[in-house]
Amino acid sequence: MLQIYNTLSRSKEVFKPIESGKVKIYVCGMTVYDFCHIGHARVMIVFDMVVRWLRASGYEVLYVRNITDIDDKIINRAIENKESIAALTSRFIDAMRADSDSLGLMHPDQEPRATEFIGQMQGMISRLIEQQLAYQADDGDVNFAVRLFSGYGKLSGKSLDELQAGERVTIVGTKRDPHDFVLWKSAKPEEPADTRWQSPWGEGRPGWHIECSAMSCDLLGEHFDIHGGGSDLQFPHHENEIAQSEGALYGKGRAPSDEPFVHYWMHNGHIRVNEEKMSKSLGNFFLIRDVLKTYDPEVLRFFMLRAHYRSPINYSDAQLDEAHAGLVRLYTALAHTPSSDIAIDIESTWVQRFNAAMNDDFNTPEAIAVLFDLASEINRANGKEKDQLANTLRSLAGSLNFLQREPNQFLQAGARHTESGLSVEQIELQITARANAKQAKDFAKADGIRKQLLEQGVVLEDKPGGITEWRRL
Repeated sequence: MLQIYNTLSRSKEVFKPIESGKVKIYVCGMTVYDFCHIGHARVMIVFDMVVRWLRASGYEVLYVRNITDIDDKIINRAIENKESIAALTSRFIDAMRADSDSLGLMHPDQEPRATEFIGQMQGMISRLIEQQLAYQADDGDVNFAVRLFSGYGKLSGKSLDELQAGERVTIVGTKRDPHDFVLWKSAKPEEPADTRWQSPWGEGRPGWHIECSAMSCDLLGEHFDIHGGGSDLQFPHHENEIAQSEGALYGKGRAPSDEPFVHYWMHNGHIRVNEEKMSKSLGNFFLIRDVLKTYDPEVLRFFMLRAHYRSPINYSDAQLDEAHAGLVRLYTALAHTPSSDIAIDIESTWVQRFNAAMNDDFNTPEAIAVLFDLASEINRANGKEKDQLANTLRSLAGSLNFLQREPNQFLQAGARHTESGLSVEQIELQITARANAKQAKDFAKADGIRKQLLEQGVVLEDKPGGITEWRRL
């Protein structure tokens, strides 16, 4: 029975979908004004894992991840680049999808762009004004009146007076309260024409928070199962989403306990780099595409899922090298056990332990520990038992998107991609030369070749029958 840690209740809860057998999930996606970094990679990888496990568990999943394609940062970058909003965002949407494909991730079932839902946003704002939860200020902006919504603060667990205005909340004199946030931003004379839309409140554009409320409610309904995103979005973004969505539906009162905007809120932890907060100012800001120039995508995915999705993780080359070493161990266990049609035993201890871990709030570290135990058992087994265990390992790992390649394809790739590494042909020639030296009983030369290859990052392993296998470090 799946349990999910619900940020709203601050506890693990048994997962009960609104509609039996079906799950609707919305994840806050990228603001497309630059290339995606490893913080974005964690969101992508975590919720790819969540959706894969839900589907492996038999649920029919509708997975929506939005694209923010209108925002202050986008406008500023477009002006700086002297290009249109559409040109800028289209370029970085293509880059984001290329990064996702490089990581080997599924595409969301729907990937709505904010600019395609302006009408729905205006409709929700109108409902909030009718409910007397929103007002137009003297500067033309339409703001949400936070103190009039009785449930504000329930996601963050703080009283309104304890909360600080978030990073994207602009405090200006025309707001009734400094915590009020913008639903509709009045257009400024100097802003480009492609950043404004007609509305009942004059030309302008939506605020950031209303975008996700309108898109999720339009595509998934006013009540859906899971809403996910990074922990930095818990406040103010997700807090404001609840206020807008439930305010539009119920007015100033609280939503019924069985019909909240979202039933389960999930948040993945931060990424630190060499034990420091990741930031451009510190120079420790890594783009996905740059990391993948050096490391295999499966290594990055494995690194991310070795930690529990709610835990903060420290990113470093040493951590990625450790992740590679772990995958080497798993792939090595499969190296001499080709895929077969032997059915896995779903009642086996391995399957039961793995399922129990994943059903405990997607506990991937414990699930991966089961994979390592299974690999050790494969190394001790023989014959049909070995083949059945190997099939079990491939199957369980496959639900996490691991170990689906031919083992040598991974093992011979190495931990890091380097331009100066030996080619496969060069390695094979050296192995042949070593075999000839051994046949001629020139063992000093054979040992020298092995040592030279090792110095160049290539490990040789002699197997029965005179076979020599190799892998890169």
